[in-house]
Amino acid sequence: MSKTKKKPKDPASMRVLFVTPECYPLVKTGGLADVSAALPPALNRAGAEVRLLLPGYPAVLNGLSDLQPVGKPLTDLPGTDRPGSAPATLRIGRTPDGVLAYVLDAPALYDRPGNPYLGPDGKDWPDNAERFAALSWCAAGFAAEDGLDPWWRPDVLHGHDWQTGLIPAYLELRPDRFAGPFRPGTVTTIHNIAYQGLFGAWMMSDLGLPSAAFRIDGVEYYGGVGFLKAGCFYSDRLTTVSPTYAHEIQTAEHGSGLEGLLATRAEALTGILNGVDYDIWDPAIDPHIAARYGAADLGGKDLCKADLQATFGLDRRADAPLAAVVSRLTGHKGLDLVLEAASQWIAWGGQLAVLGNGEPALEAGFRHLATWYPKSVGVRIGYDEALSHRIQAGADLFLVPSRSEPCGLTQMYALKYGTLPLVRRTGGLADTIVDANPAAVNDGSATGFQFVNANVQELTWALRRAAALYRKPERWHAMQQHAMTRDFGWHGPAEEYMELYRAVAPVVVG
Repeated sequence: MSKTKKKPKDPASMRVLFVTPECYPLVKTGGLADVSAALPPALNRAGAEVRLLLPGYPAVLNGLSDLQPVGKPLTDLPGTDRPGSAPATLRIGRTPDGVLAYVLDAPALYDRPGNPYLGPDGKDWPDNAERFAALSWCAAGFAAEDGLDPWWRPDVLHGHDWQTGLIPAYLELRPDRFAGPFRPGTVTTIHNIAYQGLFGAWMMSDLGLPSAAFRIDGVEYYGGVGFLKAGCFYSDRLTTVSPTYAHEIQTAEHGSGLEGLLATRAEALTGILNGVDYDIWDPAIDPHIAARYGAADLGGKDLCKADLQATFGLDRRADAPLAAVVSRLTGHKGLDLVLEAASQWIAWGGQLAVLGNGEPALEAGFRHLATWYPKSVGVRIGYDEALSHRIQAGADLFLVPSRSEPCGLTQMYALKYGTLPLVRRTGGLADTIVDANPAAVNDGSATGFQFVNANVQELTWALRRAAALYRKPERWHAMQQHAMTRDFGWHGPAEEYMELYRAVAPVVVG
């Protein structure tokens, strides 16, 4: 039979293995979990066949339904050769949303309580390198001649953050182990470049990496093994979670040491804005809030505000602009600026509700602020998913003053709830919020407030503008209604990912 012309993979049969260290509601430490829950169903609706691969944390094994073993026990995973270690097994089940998900059940690596990355002492698990090398090794195994699932072989391996950075490295550096009938395309998504997975050079052998790869045009990074660096170097395509962030991480200010490599790979780097799952984040259907409402009738939002004020012990004043924070309490998120500006906001008649945890100094600072202004400031240290919904619904203004923000999801949630975001102009915050400057207010395009430089003077000025506009109810309500009609659903991003998959998937002969 003669050869015929190669053609692109049929998108209707595109198989994608979506490899992620967390997925809501099974395990969540940040926005990656929300993305991992919402993007695969959107990709499936766009015509792909997406399956997840997750680490076998107890919450994942307990949260998947119809869990069944796949293939034989896995005997060569990094980190599973400890004395007494139970065999590792690949299993498959379904997420609460019905998406098929493989889970790497390796008790020696994942059978631990609490945070997936940190031990009870708050420090990184000492074997994190092996734990997430094993996840990447397992993903690469789907491409091997004896693929891990004999009935399903992916066209694309899509890894997320440093925890999956070794996937393309294994495919490139270990053809003896992972060569198969075809090489799947590889995509690595950077959700936050500040977290890179840097480990000691002495671990090369333990991680299954050849010593020859320890070089600048390999996995070496500042004298160690860089997981994210490996993903950025070896992956066919790179994405990050907003167009502005894709440009920012090619600069010294935001690149965290990888800016040079990323600049050389600029043609392979794409910024695709994250989306919002409106089945979860919509005040018209939200079961967590005091009253449901929509853009056509904001009456329920007033009830939600009264409920939030009562919950945080604030004065029940409809005329007080209520600003809110739902965030990790870190300097990176700009929360020190909020602490500095809070007294001025309160002097203008404002209130503040804070939900989050993080740096001890900031936690203490917000607690003291609530003590000084008990009827104007309420603080909850910790994380509460249901309360975060009530805050989105009940607040007037949502504060995201981050020094950098790859995409951000909370400001997009706030738009849907008619809670106008006040953000620093960086990353996805710049891409999603239209500043309420006079021209934008007059033409009806404004959706929130921006400031440029990360200092308390500019934040305070933005708060002042917000307070002044709040005193003009007709304009404020018009902004709320326009904000609520903005569509940041997953359909558009899913189509962009599909185009990317088509570009990297193996060709077929027909």
